[in-house]
Amino acid sequence: MTRWVCPECDREFARERQSHVCVPGCTVDETFAPFPPVYREIYDLLIGRLGPIHEDAVRVGVFLKSERKFAEVRPKARSLSLALALPRRVAHPLIARTLPAPGGRVWHFFKLTRVEDVDERITEWMAEACDG
Repeated sequence: MTRWVCPECDREFARERQSHVCVPGCTVDETFAPFPPVYREIYDLLIGRLGPIHEDAVRVGVFLKSERKFAEVRPKARSLSLALALPRRVAHPLIARTLPAPGGRVWHFFKLTRVEDVDERITEWMAEACDG
């Protein structure tokens, strides 16, 4: 996949001159450094079974991209927020809210606090969102 690199912030995007908030990128480790180590463990579980993806790390979180952005992982004070774009609405006890998105997709917002929160359904939905 050909990606465009913004000359201002040095972050990668799917399309040339793609609209974005031009903030400096950082490493995934830098994103998670101020937060409990369990957040990084959860993140590693979330991406562990995915194929090649681009991790666009900034201070507020990590934007996961394949052909397009399919997930955002944002460390918060009380939980790790996972926003996941799927082609349909799904149900799970850890979904805090959902929002419709262009193209018929639905953003699902999970609040994760423990490694055990990452169950088989969530990892399957991660793979589906990445592929689709």
